[in-house]
Amino acid sequence: MTLKDDFVRSGNWFFRWRSFLPLIFIGIILIAMREYQYPGRSEAFDHIWEIVCLFISFIGLTIRILTVGHTPRRTSGRNTKKQIADQLNTTGMYSIVRNPLYLGNFFMGLGVVLFVHLWWLTLIYILVFWLYYERIIFAEEEFLKRKFGDKYLNWVQKTPVFFPNFKLYIKPELPFSLRIVLKREYNGFFAVISIMFVLEIAGEMVIHGKPDFDLGWIILVSFGFLVWIILRSLKKYTKVLDVKGRK
Repeated sequence: MTLKDDFVRSGNWFFRWRSFLPLIFIGIILIAMREYQYPGRSEAFDHIWEIVCLFISFIGLTIRILTVGHTPRRTSGRNTKKQIADQLNTTGMYSIVRNPLYLGNFFMGLGVVLFVHLWWLTLIYILVFWLYYERIIFAEEEFLKRKFGDKYLNWVQKTPVFFPNFKLYIKPELPFSLRIVLKREYNGFFAVISIMFVLEIAGEMVIHGKPDFDLGWIILVSFGFLVWIILRSLKKYTKVLDVKGRK
């Protein structure tokens, strides 16, 4: 097997399990929590830091929202069994960067990792993320190159892989669909909030030896769960969030 074939094979495997493998890193974070301390030994600064981390993660969620809200059916999906692309996305977020969803994932995860404020854990996250998604992107690009040929190669030549070039922005072909966003991104929204809530409790247990349930976090998690259960029910039992020609 050539190195290229190995990259494609492993990339497709990572692609299939990309929703579950990051959970392993959550375990690493919880182990690292044994070294948890308030940043600057200040609980007040810790609250500010938590807001900053939430903001960073929500930047990632916003990137995903701006991407998903404009994409057509059977593209930019959560499919795991195989690569799917009925057409090549080259406008909107895809006009400034080739992998906007993965860029969004990076910031969502970065906010969670920074929550623990351990510099070495952040470096490990960046390295693991790069190696992990490098294989996935390689496999995806081989698939898209075979399917779309010169059209894909022309887009690749001018569009960066991961670091956006805002000068290249082209208005999306499809209008923004809030229903599609609500249908597809509610899990990510609740995941960020709930994971940080768990880390908050774990941190308080390390420092004080017992959980300390902050009212702000309780309200935020309760709101997040309410949104999650409503949107999940609408998606599973109704067609309220369906949009013709979109998925």
